[in-house]
Amino acid sequence: MNRLIVFNSVSLDGYFTGANGDLSWLYSRKPDTEWDEFVAGNASGEGRLVFGRVTYEMMASYWPTPMALQDNPAVAERMNAMPKLVFSRKLDNVTWSNTELVKGDLVAEIRKRKQEPGIDMAILGSGTIVSQLAQESLIDEFQVVVTPIVLGKGRTMFDGVNHPLNFKLTKSRTFRNGSVVLYYEPAE
Repeated sequence: MNRLIVFNSVSLDGYFTGANGDLSWLYSRKPDTEWDEFVAGNASGEGRLVFGRVTYEMMASYWPTPMALQDNPAVAERMNAMPKLVFSRKLDNVTWSNTELVKGDLVAEIRKRKQEPGIDMAILGSGTIVSQLAQESLIDEFQVVVTPIVLGKGRTMFDGVNHPLNFKLTKSRTFRNGSVVLYYEPAE
């Protein structure tokens, strides 16, 4: 069975987007070579990326650009090459390379994709998708980067969850820039 992983950053007060969807705080991390190597290592992995419309539009507006290729060539290369699924009822087409548009039922489609032979999947951003799939117990691992900043308000990646979800910490990693990556799996 294919695994489904979430990789998201959150503020110290638990928000994955600031007010009005602001993500500029993600780029306020102090320079850290170890962090940069971790990000590049993550990008070098195999798998299929899964997005909702909003995250897809944001990613597709940056990663295929010359600026992305100049600023972060290793990550840009992988982001552009990896297969991608975007779930949207509003989009009519997608233009980013290796992207498949899915308009059907999110939960049913992910259940089906997890059963198919092939590659693991990773959700980046896409809080609405995360909360829906978490409630259905379809996410195998959460990789949560806690960033040392307080936003005061924003949106959590679990907005809309209507029942408690329990997790167990499987490992963690701390970086010199103050960020901590926490790895959680659903508790049995």
